[in-house]
Amino acid sequence: MIELNASRYQVPGDPLRLMSRVYKFILPSVKTELNRIRQQASIIPDPELRRQALASIQTKEFHCQGGSVYAAANLPQRHVLIPLIVAFQTISDYLDNLCDRSTSMDADDFRLIHQSMLDAVIPDQEQADYYALRNEKEDGGYLQGLVDQCRSCIQQLPGYAAAQPYVVDLVGLYIDLQVYKHIKPELREPALLTWRQKNRDRAPHLKWNEFAAATGSTLGMFMLFLAACDPELDDAAAAVVHRSYFPHVCGLHILLDYLIDQAEDQLGGDLNFCSYYESESETLNRIEWIAASARQDIKTLPVSSFHRMIIEGLLALYLSDPKVGQHAEIKQVSRRLMRRSPLTRLFFFANSRWIRKFL
Repeated sequence: MIELNASRYQVPGDPLRLMSRVYKFILPSVKTELNRIRQQASIIPDPELRRQALASIQTKEFHCQGGSVYAAANLPQRHVLIPLIVAFQTISDYLDNLCDRSTSMDADDFRLIHQSMLDAVIPDQEQADYYALRNEKEDGGYLQGLVDQCRSCIQQLPGYAAAQPYVVDLVGLYIDLQVYKHIKPELREPALLTWRQKNRDRAPHLKWNEFAAATGSTLGMFMLFLAACDPELDDAAAAVVHRSYFPHVCGLHILLDYLIDQAEDQLGGDLNFCSYYESESETLNRIEWIAASARQDIKTLPVSSFHRMIIEGLLALYLSDPKVGQHAEIKQVSRRLMRRSPLTRLFFFANSRWIRKFL
């Protein structure tokens, strides 16, 4: 079994129960964790590393809030899952900031600092010197502390031995993406196309930009953390989790993120995977198709209604972003996606607006 041998009533299967847990347990715990991490970030000796660490927490808090929703499926283990998810997502967001606004465009540097993500999910692996190839080095132990927190939590997951190969697979793909999409602009697309060719047997039905987007999500990793709460998790069950989330749930997640960031990325000269679609119509059709595929994939998981809420919540979270209303084309695509949405998504849409405004 997958959900910690939990009977179905322990995993929220309806929106009201899920959001009740989110408001009562998840969001307060995430806030506590982030406040503690923010304190550590505020004393980083190097001013550039400190600035990027604080900025990643300030502007990407909702990543940790969204990821920690998986702890709502196993409240007795939330004391493990929330610190793990928050620490791991904070590493991801911090490194993304370092690469996006980097003083370096060195692929080896990007790969080395992202080695911290692999070290975080392979507890017995010797940690690297993550800043060895960049000018800014003194973080006061900030990144190593986040890695150590992940490792400490992972050691409390009784089924992690079965989940680890699949977590490592997703983390490896994520690192490849981060390296290739942050190198010199003229090298990015050729590197990504070559990388896709090397992985042509993985999700061959996806366009190259869609495959790349799918590798940029941490949701599959978080779901595997949740599954690893089960001491009886075996390889077969872990494989089901992996293929239920990758590539379609993960791809939907990141394509929605890129959808609402198109204007911002164009202004900043950043790569955006939605920009490779030929038209607004193709963008909408492909995202709708990937969403439908994601809904089909999660039916293989126990308590699939929980994972269906994750999918509808993703649509609600991103389509409720204030940036949607600032750009006519994005607003039109969003309206069409919402027009076809079930009432569940409308419920999450309202809650996403509430969280953004008041929390």
